[in-house]
This record gives sequence, C-alpha cells and structure tokens, in this order.
Amino acid sequence: MTTPATDETWIDTPHGRLYAKRWRATPAAGDARCPIVLLHDSLGCVALWRDFPARLAQATGRDVIAYDRLGFGRSDRHSGGLETTFVRDEADHAFAAVCARMGIDAFVAFGHSVGGGMAVACAARFQHACRALVTESAQAFVEDRTLDGIRDAQRAFAEPGQIERLARYHGDKAEWVLGAWVDTWLAPAFRDWHLDDVLANVRCPVLAIHGEHDEYGSLVHPERIAARVGGTATVEIVRDCGHVPHREHPDRVLLTVETFLKSVR
Repeated sequence: MTTPATDETWIDTPHGRLYAKRWRATPAAGDARCPIVLLHDSLGCVALWRDFPARLAQATGRDVIAYDRLGFGRSDRHSGGLETTFVRDEADHAFAAVCARMGIDAFVAFGHSVGGGMAVACAARFQHACRALVTESAQAFVEDRTLDGIRDAQRAFAEPGQIERLARYHGDKAEWVLGAWVDTWLAPAFRDWHLDDVLANVRCPVLAIHGEHDEYGSLVHPERIAARVGGTATVEIVRDCGHVPHREHPDRVLLTVETFLKSVR
C-alpha cells in the first residue's frame, strides 16, 4: 500500500504559532470522507504518533491531521501554566484555529489520553461538524489510579537522563511539558474535574477504546464515556494492553477504527 503524501502547516494564533501535519489518503473515486483530527496525550506531540497517522489514513481512506498543542513539539512555547479548564478550552482555542486554517468543516475527532477528553470537548462544541468521536485511553474524571500513575512517572523522570527523552521531541520546552502534566493533575483545584456535562452534549457516534491494564485509568472511564454521551456508543477493551493501545496493539486498533468509521462520511 502506498505511503500517504504529507503536508506541514504553521498556524498563527493569538497565543503563538502551532505546528500541524496532514497525511493525505487516496480514497476511492467519488468517496470523499471527512478527515480524522488527532489530539495527543499529556507528554505527546505529532512526532510521537510515529507511523500511526499514516497507517490510519491507509486503513480508513481518510486524511489524518495531527497538531502540536501550544508548548509541545514544534509549536511555540506556552507562556504560563495550564488552567483547570484546559481540556474543554482546547476546542475553542487551538483546535478551532487548526480547523479554520486547514479548511475543515467536518471531521472525526480522535484523542489519546487527555487528548481523548479534548476530543470529547471538540465533539460537544462542534456538534454540527463532528461526524464521529474516538477516545483512546481517555480519562473522564480524576481517579486515584490516574494520580498514582502520574506520581510514578514523576519519580521515573527524576532519574538521571530521563528528561532528555522528552527533550528529543519538545526541545527546551521539555521541563514545561512534564510540569504542565504533573502539576495540573496533582493540583487540589483539579481534583473535582470531570467530563460529565461535556459528554451530555456529544451527539455523534462514539467509540471508546481502552487498554485492559491501563496504568492511568480503570475501565470505569470508557464505560462512563459510553453511558453519558448523547449519541450511540461502543466500548472496545483491548486485552493485554496498557495506556497506549495504538502503539501496543496497532493492528487491533486500526481494524476497530476502520470498522467503526465505515458508515461515517
């Protein structure tokens, strides 16, 4: 199968410039389908999706678009910390700017981890444009298991040489990226955060993917997402899998998403 062609785009926003990349699929003649927009996790960026966007474009026959949130990857630095509303704010800020710049008037939202929560917010905010929602390892509220996982990661990143792993992808923003994740989620002000009111405004079909042994969230999360959205929902539990199903079991995730999106235009 031919590797999709790619385009890179820089998007100016009031808060800084964002980096985005598009993988162009080759759909069947007359079969125009809306693109999939990927929203990355708390330590992620476009590069950390690795070959998944290209494979997703091939599997679904859709363009795939991923972007670095402000402060991450190749996007500009973030000027401060994250607000407690940062998950839902993504829809009105960077996501809206990406859609406007790239001429996206209909989309499938696909988010991993906290990006899954942001994808929920985008689906709720743009009900008229969101054709389907895929969450992968998304958190729907602040669970003790999530906080324990973050504390474990914080200790691991304190070991010599570990922050350099992030610097490969985020450059001199790596310390900020780690701090934004740890400090925001562990803050007392964030303890009561949840997606319940946002989920109720999601009207499109939903696929909630979750690893059986996800170290950052129990199976309560996909169940809660499916139970509280306003549209139809399917839960897919990936066996023998942790927090990153698209990396640990890519073929399973690709087939599941391809099947889910077959009737979505």
